[in-house]
Amino acid sequence: MLKIDPTARISPLADIEQSVRGTLIQIGARSMIDSFVKIKPAGGAGEVIIGEDVAINSGCVIYTGNGVRIGHASMLAANCTLAPTNHAFEDVTRRIRDQGFQPSRGGIVIGQDVWLGANVVVLDGAVIGDGCVVAAGSVVRGELEPYSIYAGAPAKRLGPRGG
Repeated sequence: MLKIDPTARISPLADIEQSVRGTLIQIGARSMIDSFVKIKPAGGAGEVIIGEDVAINSGCVIYTGNGVRIGHASMLAANCTLAPTNHAFEDVTRRIRDQGFQPSRGGIVIGQDVWLGANVVVLDGAVIGDGCVVAAGSVVRGELEPYSIYAGAPAKRLGPRGG
């Protein structure tokens, strides 16, 4: 089920697929979904909730998987991938594609006023605190403390806005 606030701006070149399971995909007020963004129900029945004033730039891919929540005023630069799901692969006698998915690690939660740089990959179970900045090309799993800067190594914690 799609719920798109009437003030949200969705490029006609974005691709938001309806879920065959009825998974909720919600886009908040004044949010912007740029061209070539893909939101795809796959790998689970989690909801995708995009807050108000969110900007998702060209080339981003968001799978529903075990769920994605993006807080108000967050920004995703070009070509980010949010993948809240993992293939099962433990049985070496079967093809990976035939094994289904691993249990949920909690989906993805992105706080408010977060900036993900270009080509960031966020994995199932990631929690990104309010005000975080994630450097381009980083892979995020686990938890990032609020107002930290993350560059693919241990996060550097800053005070509010670097203070």
